[in-house]
Amino acid sequence: MAHNAAEAEIVDTGSLTRRWIIYILGIYILTFGVSLAIRAGVGISPQSSLTRTMTLVYTPLSQGTYNFILELIMLFLTYLVLPKDFKLKNFASLIPAFVLAVFLDLNLKLTEFVVLEDYYYRVALLVFADAALAFGLFLMIRANLVLMPIDMFVNTIFKRTGWKWGNIKTGFDCTLLVVSALIGLAFLAEIKFIREGTILNAILVGQYIKLYFFLYRKMNAKKDLPVNGAIEATAK
Repeated sequence: MAHNAAEAEIVDTGSLTRRWIIYILGIYILTFGVSLAIRAGVGISPQSSLTRTMTLVYTPLSQGTYNFILELIMLFLTYLVLPKDFKLKNFASLIPAFVLAVFLDLNLKLTEFVVLEDYYYRVALLVFADAALAFGLFLMIRANLVLMPIDMFVNTIFKRTGWKWGNIKTGFDCTLLVVSALIGLAFLAEIKFIREGTILNAILVGQYIKLYFFLYRKMNAKKDLPVNGAIEATAK
């Protein structure tokens, strides 16, 4: 799951059971953050804006269901981009995708009571929501287990083209925004869920994850200090 050296430094290589617990907890916290961002009502991430828009276009299906459908599409596109590298085990990515869909619908239900009128409170809620979302992502990166189909698709594009991973991810997110906007205009006569909060989300989530990386390294460095000190004292 780690996309670069910085991420590889913080991955957990210990017990598989512990890593799965961390991973599932990460998914839950991520979906809690997504649901709060939706309740803030000032704009949401590209992926959420697309799936949320679809719930208005065809209401019988939940956002979690649309999110799972999107993951299915991404898995199929992953196969089309690089079929010779596609393995049967890639279908395992649908397990966390399904868990995410269930948790998302659950958290949307649990946060239905959150209704804020004041704009500044709504922005504050979005800032908190992005912190939660980013922490969930951080835990999932740390667990270093199964990639979601969307991340797998971006990684496959990276492998096929050699372009910078960050540029591919940015291009992918922008594509989702365009699709979301076009669907909104075509079926609802207006663009939904793409606002200033969408830009704020794009900035904050990355910065929060960097912060969590920094704090994790800082905590680990402090843990190592007494050990190193004892070794030095013994050597003397």
